Amino acid sequence: MKIRPYTPNDKDSVLKLLDLNTPKFFDKTEKESLKKYLDNEVEDYFVVEENNEIIGAGGINYFPTERIARISWDFIKPNMQGKGIGRKLTEYRINKLNNNNEIDLIIVRTSQIAYKFYEKMGFKLVKVEKDFWAKNFDLYQMELKIKL
Repeated sequence: MKIRPYTPNDKDSVLKLLDLNTPKFFDKTEKESLKKYLDNEVEDYFVVEENNEIIGAGGINYFPTERIARISWDFIKPNMQGKGIGRKLTEYRINKLNNNNEIDLIIVRTSQIAYKFYEKMGFKLVKVEKDFWAKNFDLYQMELKIKL
């Protein structure tokens, strides 16, 4: 397994990962948002490869004025979930941010379906908003302070 930077050639594979995680973790309406993100909003985005197949992806967006980074658009191929791949991808990004002197706080915006994963990674729940992403997909905003 290796984690590497996303390239535009990975777009179809990443969109397929989203499809595989819909409707369990994402609403079908979110695909257009991901396309827009991949085309226009990627700052740091990574893919996880195993045997030359993309099995996971996740990104970071930066808000340096506020000293915040946001973990974004995380997913793992369903038959590979529960094997520590998501943990490794999240740790990879947290470690990258720990080395960034402009960032003190990491935010993740997830749903009621996945927030327990981030809780295990040390994130604290700070906000819930019903039906934020789509009907029955609530916003669970979480934070992790990385510098004292």
